[in-house]
Amino acid sequence: MGKKLGLVLFLVLLLCHKGNLQLQTLCPYRCQCFTPVQVLCADSWISALPRNMSGQVTEFILMTSSVAHLFPNTLEESPQLTKLIFLSNVLRSIHSQAFAHLNKLQELEISGNPLLDHLYLGTFSEQENLTKLLLNYNKFKTVLPGMFDSLKQLESLQMKYNLISDLPAFIFLKLNNLHALDLSQNKLKELKRETFAGLERLETLKINYNLISNLTADTFHNMSQLIELHLEGNTISELADGIFQELTNLKELNLRGNLLTTFSSKVFGLQTSNLKELNLKGNRLTELSSISSLIYLTDLIVSSNQLSYLPEGIFRNFTTLENLDLSENQLSSLPETIFHDLFAIKTVYLNKNNLSKVEANLFQDQLLMEQLYLSDNQLETVPFGLLDPFIMQYTVRLHGNPWKCDCHMFYLHDWVEKNSLGIEMLDRVLCDSPGFLRRQTITSINKDHLMCRVSTDNMPDLNSCSIQSSNDTVTIKCKADKSSFMTVKVQFEEDDGRIKEHVLTNKPGPSEFGDGRTAESPLE
Repeated sequence: MGKKLGLVLFLVLLLCHKGNLQLQTLCPYRCQCFTPVQVLCADSWISALPRNMSGQVTEFILMTSSVAHLFPNTLEESPQLTKLIFLSNVLRSIHSQAFAHLNKLQELEISGNPLLDHLYLGTFSEQENLTKLLLNYNKFKTVLPGMFDSLKQLESLQMKYNLISDLPAFIFLKLNNLHALDLSQNKLKELKRETFAGLERLETLKINYNLISNLTADTFHNMSQLIELHLEGNTISELADGIFQELTNLKELNLRGNLLTTFSSKVFGLQTSNLKELNLKGNRLTELSSISSLIYLTDLIVSSNQLSYLPEGIFRNFTTLENLDLSENQLSSLPETIFHDLFAIKTVYLNKNNLSKVEANLFQDQLLMEQLYLSDNQLETVPFGLLDPFIMQYTVRLHGNPWKCDCHMFYLHDWVEKNSLGIEMLDRVLCDSPGFLRRQTITSINKDHLMCRVSTDNMPDLNSCSIQSSNDTVTIKCKADKSSFMTVKVQFEEDDGRIKEHVLTNKPGPSEFGDGRTAESPLE
């Protein structure tokens, strides 16, 4: 039985070895054939396309070769190809009939050719089955009218990183099945309504990093199915009222890195109320009141702008908001209720602002907080209870603030010690004052060092005060002149860190204790 099994295994291995030898024998010179249907040629010595490919090959990839020209008969022996990729070659020209025999082609890429600056009309005239066309990282300056008219099944078209400065009217008119269009990193200056005619099924449009400065209200006419719109890195300074009014299915809008200072609330009307992600990073915005209708946002990025003030109700009804980035602005304070009712919030970036004070109830509704960045502000301390509402495992950044390590630091000192694992760059959370604690980490300081100096201005000589202790009672006696008034505050710190304060005064009338009890008579 063992001998028979060994013989069977030997025959299987022999057949596999013969199959591999046969596959490599049929494989074109200087190329690799990993399967009978795939050929990869990646050799700088290749100066012409192979002529002896098997009729089984459906996918051909040519990379980093010296092929400079595609002629009419170059691929006439491989009409069965469904996938053809030319990547990082030195193509200079492609004949208009180079792909004439490839009517089964479904995916075509011609990318990374620094010497290829044009295509002839009719180059894709026989590719009626093409669904994906990638023309990236070339030097195309123009696109001829009618260039894509035959590509009625095309779903994805990319022409990023070229030198295209203008697009003909109705250039995409026949592409009724196009879902994704990427025109990023060109030299486009203007977008006309007629440019995008016929793109009723377009879902993703990327026109990043061009020279576009103006968008008119009808730019996106007949593009109601658009889901993603990327306009980052242009020079857009204005948004016309109603510009997105027809984009009823838009979920993601990226306007990062433009020149916007403000825009009307009519830009985002009811039609775009379903928007989920809005990126306005790196503009020149001074106010945000125009986004109040976007109540279904989950991600809002307005970092690197010029915001110095936010209204109290700016995020009212934004109950689905999960990520909010307000970093790198000029905010010096925040309304106490600005984040109230943001029950879904997980991440808040407030770093690199000018915040010098935050209110104790600022995050009272943010139970699900996962990340809070308060680094690189002007905070000297934080109020008691600020960071207590969070119930999830979270991370916090506190470094880069001029922390004042005195008696007002008790809460933060205790909180940092208990939650040190959740604090990023803890070794950079340093005291800025007083001088003898400067540059020391908060975690290295003993709580007894957190002291506040007593001011003697307008007060009697404290040498007139004496302290007596008996069992659990401490008596403080101070001799005060009848013509001057004195207030004495006594603070008790409980086990949970809470401070209970009692206030006594020699002013005429009743004095009041911190717990609500009133003294029977003033101090004598």
